[in-house]
Amino acid sequence: MSAAAKLAASDTLPVWNLADLFPGPDSPELNAALAAAATDAQAFEKKYAGKLDSLSGAELGAAIAAYEKLDERLSRLTSYSDLTYAGDQSDPAIAKFYQGIQERVNAAASHTLFFTLELNRLEESDLAPKLNDPALRRYAPWLADLRSFRPHQLGDDMEKLLHEKYVAGKAAWTRLFDETMAGLRFDVDGKSLTSAEALHLLSDRSGAVRKTAAKAVGKTLGDNARLFALITNTLAKDKEIEDKWRHYAAPISARNLANRVEDTVVDALMTAVQQSYPRLSHRYYALKAKWFGVDQLDYWDRNAPLPMADDTNVPWSAARDTVLEAYGDFSADLAGLGKRFFDNPWIDAGVRPGKSPGAFAHPTVPSAHPYLLLNYQGKTRDVMTLAHELGHGVHQLLAAGQGHLLADTPLTLAETASVFGEMLTFRKLLAQAADPQRRKAMLAGKVEDMLNTVVRQIAFCTFETRVHAERRNGELMPERIGEIWLDVQRESLGPALRMHDEYRHYWAYIPHFVHTPFYVYAYAFGDCLVNSLYALYRQTPDGFAEKYLAMLRAGGSKRHKELLAPFGLDASDPGFWRKGLGVIEGFIDELETL
Repeated sequence: MSAAAKLAASDTLPVWNLADLFPGPDSPELNAALAAAATDAQAFEKKYAGKLDSLSGAELGAAIAAYEKLDERLSRLTSYSDLTYAGDQSDPAIAKFYQGIQERVNAAASHTLFFTLELNRLEESDLAPKLNDPALRRYAPWLADLRSFRPHQLGDDMEKLLHEKYVAGKAAWTRLFDETMAGLRFDVDGKSLTSAEALHLLSDRSGAVRKTAAKAVGKTLGDNARLFALITNTLAKDKEIEDKWRHYAAPISARNLANRVEDTVVDALMTAVQQSYPRLSHRYYALKAKWFGVDQLDYWDRNAPLPMADDTNVPWSAARDTVLEAYGDFSADLAGLGKRFFDNPWIDAGVRPGKSPGAFAHPTVPSAHPYLLLNYQGKTRDVMTLAHELGHGVHQLLAAGQGHLLADTPLTLAETASVFGEMLTFRKLLAQAADPQRRKAMLAGKVEDMLNTVVRQIAFCTFETRVHAERRNGELMPERIGEIWLDVQRESLGPALRMHDEYRHYWAYIPHFVHTPFYVYAYAFGDCLVNSLYALYRQTPDGFAEKYLAMLRAGGSKRHKELLAPFGLDASDPGFWRKGLGVIEGFIDELETL
């Protein structure tokens, strides 16, 4: 039996119930919502199109409130289709339903597209006095974020064309990637495994199992490399064309603007991490190779458990209790919010064919609640993944009070609560570890998780940067993409790791490259930020939880400078990143002494 099957046999894993969004794909409620959204969007366009500049502050505030209500209804529909599809990406009927919802919502939203375009055309001198009205001032942060894209806005016809073509363009290529990954099977010792199951074996205790699984993953990805390269090349070219029309300085610029973070801050983060490679990843993996009695580790041993590590299967109920207790030690309010996910069918935790691999927290809409997707297989890392996604979930619940337009948090800060939840859980487990060898194994596991979050994600971002840059000179062959991948991996992970030929194909399974280009640096941003926050919490715990929860409640209503000011932190200061990276270095120092 696979680990997932054994776990399922010994513990009941939750399955979500999406009825809080809609009763079913064919339900009258969903069909009525689609029809009403189409009708209301057309009525909204008729009422407001071409008239925004003549509205008073109160009238403009009312118009944004109406837009917010309509957009939330559309988002509820797409959330339901997204989650239904994530549950089984191999079912043609579900895929058809998913595509149908995307197309009908896209068609309805084409009637509201004018609204944000017209808002951006308002002159600052005309808008400023209107913001004195409370009805409009409430939306001031959303307007500021929206209007930051003014220099990159195209003409109305062009914007509408791009909007309507999305479902047959980028969204279609993303769907092709998802369904291809969901349909792949990896032959590991005669067993046909999903990608989640095969990748899970890379942290198996047996070196032979790790090697066999790694080779199988590399072979299957390699067999499909031409398709994945086509997807990558097409999306990179599509992005290049749109970025050129919108006058973005670099491929990453649009992501930085959406994340409400300055290019200089991202550059400082990436430079700080890259300069730390020798002190962090190179040093740690050399240390791990020494523990294993070799000069070099094979790449499939990167996440291998240490010989003294406890690899006991962790039942779901134990994982739940561990995470909630860790949250509760920090804040009863935080734990109370987390408990709601387990008391209600808001989590889909099991592994099954066709299900989306990996893990995520979907915020849906403020009038409902988030849902969590996991592929839980009982490892300690799966417990940490639960802590991570639950952090996202409670953050989304807290921010919901801001309303639909202001609840959304930029990716850089969205990773704060998730990584903080991991840190709380890890610290609780570490405090319970009396045996020095167990403590060593736990510290090593945490360092590896942090290296995966910081070093590996910045390496991913470097890989994306190089791929997008080279794509501007023509299509990249799969072999060239693999060469870039190996170059970046060797640079970031260091000489103590041996990369075998099939590892050149491992870029192909990373969904972030396809779904959300340049997302990945947000993980490093969040980890370094959490390291600094947690250090402050340990130094001055009194009142910290209240300030932390207030930061989460702010959602997208404030930028990172405003949110971090109460903690005395400034992400634009290069020392900020060095401080966060120093926490990882300190853990490695401790490991060398154990």
